[in-house]
Amino acid sequence: MAFDGIVVANLVHELKTELTGGRIAKIAQPEADELLLTIKSPAGQKRLLISADASLPLIYLTGSTKPSPITAPNFCMLLRKHISNGRIIQIRQPRLERIIIFTIEHLDEMGDLCRKELIVEIMGKHSNIIFCTEDGRIIDSIKHVSAQISSVREVLPGREYFIPDTMHKEDPLNVDQETFRRLLTEKPAALSKAIYTSFTGISPVTAEEICFLAGLDSSIPAKEYSQDILTHLFTQFQICFSAVREQQFSPAIYYDELEPKEFSSLPLTHFPQYTKKAFSSVSEMLYTYYSTRSQITRIRQKSADLRHVVQTALERNRKKYDLQIRQLKDTENRGQYKVYGELINTYGYHVPEGAKQMEALNYYTNEMITIPLDPVKTPQENAQRYFGKYNKQKRTFEALSVLCRETKDEIAYLESIQTALDIALTEDDLAGIKEELAETGYIRRRFTRKKVKIKNTPLHYISSDGFHIYVGKNNLQNEELTFHTAAGNDWWFHAKQAPGSHVIVKSEGAELPDRTFEEAGRLAAYYSSMRGSEKVEIDYVEKKHVKKPKGAKPGFVVYYTNYSLVIDSDIRGIREVNERQ
Repeated sequence: MAFDGIVVANLVHELKTELTGGRIAKIAQPEADELLLTIKSPAGQKRLLISADASLPLIYLTGSTKPSPITAPNFCMLLRKHISNGRIIQIRQPRLERIIIFTIEHLDEMGDLCRKELIVEIMGKHSNIIFCTEDGRIIDSIKHVSAQISSVREVLPGREYFIPDTMHKEDPLNVDQETFRRLLTEKPAALSKAIYTSFTGISPVTAEEICFLAGLDSSIPAKEYSQDILTHLFTQFQICFSAVREQQFSPAIYYDELEPKEFSSLPLTHFPQYTKKAFSSVSEMLYTYYSTRSQITRIRQKSADLRHVVQTALERNRKKYDLQIRQLKDTENRGQYKVYGELINTYGYHVPEGAKQMEALNYYTNEMITIPLDPVKTPQENAQRYFGKYNKQKRTFEALSVLCRETKDEIAYLESIQTALDIALTEDDLAGIKEELAETGYIRRRFTRKKVKIKNTPLHYISSDGFHIYVGKNNLQNEELTFHTAAGNDWWFHAKQAPGSHVIVKSEGAELPDRTFEEAGRLAAYYSSMRGSEKVEIDYVEKKHVKKPKGAKPGFVVYYTNYSLVIDSDIRGIREVNERQ
């Protein structure tokens, strides 16, 4: 992710538009390192969230509020004392630093007009919110930084505020060509690294984009390139930052399927494999990105125990299946023992006493074969011995065939649970999977044996031709969709021989267009273990031909007639109706 100086410049541009001239109506501190300001501006009432959290520093406009502690923290009380009802007269960003300075005009205790500055530093673990006088004297900060913590700068009441320049970076908005070339060629690092370590406000992602647009290999040091090529790179660098100077921002999030991977306020063209979603507001972009990332992280953490249960059961069943297959292979010669017994009964009358073998014509293959014999047994006893071996291996084969089929079905079922966990996006989704595992005996229900009622709905899409498409998110939901929601002439889709969701298209008695078949097939491919593949074989059939075998696991069905199509798993452009919970 690239929360760099360019994104901050985009934020400053938005905040200037929305908040300049606004009055601070409320100041809250819902978390130890977080502020929530309510501002009544000419554009209407706005809420500004400012977080100096070391792991997730943020600042953006939000429509939501957060509960605050009953007793306000000292920093919050200090701000209320000084700038409550103050007017924001200026918002600026020094150079292209990840710093936003709010200049606030207010009346002091004597009724005189004065100014203060609220400085927000978005700098990873060094992030802070600092309250200063107009001349740069620190009044207080949300985090105190003493000399024991930092040898670079103290952030304490009474100290002078300054921006540390430990990296000695240049301002990319005002650099000339000669300085640009000198800074890059002096560094032995890769070209992209030389760019983001030489100029303020540039993230590694942005540096890669500049190299990509210039058509240069970012891993080669700048000194390996000619002067003409570096001049070309400088031209591309200038074009990139002219958009920042002219405030031509285009905030967007780049998704890898449903997971947001990057965000930026300038286009990122070196991610052709990602899906781009544009936003009109940088605040909306930041809120969407971080809330989605937070949700995905939270769901992954909460699903860890379920994944462990499923993975353990899978490994156990796969080992059991491998053993059963090896044992089944040992029974491959059972038919030969039956033939031996029959041939001994047929030709054994001329075998001399104490013979260790006999030769006979195998009338099944019309070939001569040699049959080993036990010299202490009669031909009839040898025949019975072979028939005994045949019957024993036959019984073993029949029993193992059933066990192998059951174990294989168990593996397929557990793989379908794994796929459902991959699809899960909400806590309700996880609750449905947990209930299914409890019903099938993989986990115990705590405190009660009653079935838990899960408030969860299938995914709902509408095809380009207006047909409703439903996608199950777990096996219980798949079964509900297929055998209760779908009518007999609705269409059922599933990835061939792969765990995945049941997809139902409600036909309402009408004939489906080819495009709807393709879109339903893409959804079946996407919500399966084949997600990401360019070619996925999909089985589809009218629902009336889909049956559930007696005693089968949830979601397991059979069908004996079907159509097939091969399609990719790209579901971009298929409209989803219900918002993810």
